[in-house]
Amino acid sequence: MQNRFTLFKRGNVFYSEDRTTGQQKSLQTREEAEAQRIVQAKNDAVALPQMNLVMARTYLSVQDPKMITRTWADVLARFCDRENPNTKMRHERVARTKPMLFLKPKRLVETTADDLLEAIKMGSVSTIAFLQTLHNDALGMGWIPGPILARKLWPEMKKKDKRAITETEHITLMSAVDDEWRLYFQLLWFVGASQTDAANLTDKNVNWQARILRYDRQKLNGRSLPPACLSIGKGLEEILQQLPKKGPLFPNITEMDGRSRACFMWKLCKRVCIEGVSLHSYRYAWAERAKIAGLPQRWAQAALGHNSKAVHEAYARNAVVVCPAIDDRKSWQESTSA
Repeated sequence: MQNRFTLFKRGNVFYSEDRTTGQQKSLQTREEAEAQRIVQAKNDAVALPQMNLVMARTYLSVQDPKMITRTWADVLARFCDRENPNTKMRHERVARTKPMLFLKPKRLVETTADDLLEAIKMGSVSTIAFLQTLHNDALGMGWIPGPILARKLWPEMKKKDKRAITETEHITLMSAVDDEWRLYFQLLWFVGASQTDAANLTDKNVNWQARILRYDRQKLNGRSLPPACLSIGKGLEEILQQLPKKGPLFPNITEMDGRSRACFMWKLCKRVCIEGVSLHSYRYAWAERAKIAGLPQRWAQAALGHNSKAVHEAYARNAVVVCPAIDDRKSWQESTSA
C-alpha cells in the first residue's frame, strides 16, 4: 500500500504533502528524524483503519461469505416478500421512498449510525418504524454482527393524533357524494368496519334469517381468529335493503384498491373543508359511540373484529362517558336498563 503522506524539505523546515489532495503542510521542525516520525504517524493513522476493515471483512467472510457483500437491497427484498398482496404492495411502495433508495446500495457491514440518521431525516414519522423493522430483520438474520444504532438512540416517533368522525361531518360527506358512496358511508357509520372490509362485503355476508352481518377481517387473513359479527338493527337494515341483493354490495367501490379509496376520501374532505378525518375515522367513531352507550367491551370487540382489548381501548380512548347523578335514581335506572 502506497503511503499517502510524503516528506520533503523547504529551506530548513520539513513539510508533508498529501498525495490525495496535493495539500502541503509545515511540520514545524528542522530535525529530519522528528519529521519522519510525524509523517509515519500520519500514514499509520490512514492505514490502520483500512487494515482493520480488511481484517474484519476476512473474519466475517469465513462465517458467512455473503456477509461482506450484502446490501440493504437484500433486506428490502425480504421486506417486500409478503404473501398478502396488499401488504406486499404497501411494502414495495415503502422501498421506493427516498430514505430507502439512499440506503439500498450501501453494504450492511459498512453502514454507520450516521447513515441511518441521515435516512431518517429524509423521510417522515413512518420512516423510523420501517427502518427499525429493516434493522431488526437484518440483525435477526445475522447479516450484521451487532446493532448499528442502539435502541435508545432511535428518534421517538411522534404519531399524528387520530380522531373519530363526528355526526355533523358524516352528514356533510354524505351530501357531497353519489348514492353508492352515500350508502357506503352510512354502512361504515352503523358497522364501524374498515374501509376494505366494508368495500368487499357481498350478499353472502348478510344472514337475513338470523339477522346477522358477518365477515372475516382481511387484515387478519390467514390467522385463526373469529370473524367480525353484529346484529342487523333498523338503521343497518334500511341501508342493506337499498344495496344489491346478489354479489358485491358496492360494485364500483369494491373495484378500487385501498389507496384509491383513501385518496377519494382525502379529496372529498378537502372539498368540503373537513380536516383530520379519513375512512378509518369511522371505526373510531363507532368504538366511541359504543363505549358511551355502555355496550359491553366484548360485544364491541366482536363487532369491530378486535382480538385485543388494548387495541379496542385505544380506538375508544376519546369517548366521554357521563355518569348520571347519584341522587337522580330515575335517570340512573334508565341508563343501566339501556
